[in-house]
Amino acid sequence: MSKQGPETYGWTFTGAGRPEFALAPKPGQESVWDYPRPPAIVDDPRLVEVFAADGTLLASSHQAKRVLETASPPTFYLSPMALVAALDAVAGSSFCEWKGQAEYFGYGGASLAWRYPKPTQKFAEIAGWYAFYPAQCRCLVAGEGVRAQAGGFYGGWVTDEIIGPYKGEPGSSGW
Repeated sequence: MSKQGPETYGWTFTGAGRPEFALAPKPGQESVWDYPRPPAIVDDPRLVEVFAADGTLLASSHQAKRVLETASPPTFYLSPMALVAALDAVAGSSFCEWKGQAEYFGYGGASLAWRYPKPTQKFAEIAGWYAFYPAQCRCLVAGEGVRAQAGGFYGGWVTDEIIGPYKGEPGSSGW
């Protein structure tokens, strides 16, 4: 019997049951297929650090919030108080069906962060908090280097504890 991928099923996943194509987590791991839809916000006390390409520390905190959504690695949000360097507003915006209208920020000419200044009520606790693209800067969680979620658009943070497959990988455009 061949394994089917998520593209076979269409979007029906809500985190209520892990599909057969998802990797099974080992102790200390989380499957993105166990995350809920709509997403949830979870406090994370680990040290989170973000560095610009030139090595400048941009943000550091032990009080991050992770947004967990079915099929995507967590997105980490840091309070404005975690910023150690000033970010510049950059042109552009996007809209999330769950969180609302986002605005973008950069450092040293690179667009690398976003935030929701007025998110939907369910996501009010991350209003003004910054999320960073690990493809555009160096991000660490408890000293572990973060790998960027595939796909260019997504901002999920892949660490050794997170298993997929993930939205953004080849073959996932339909989900």
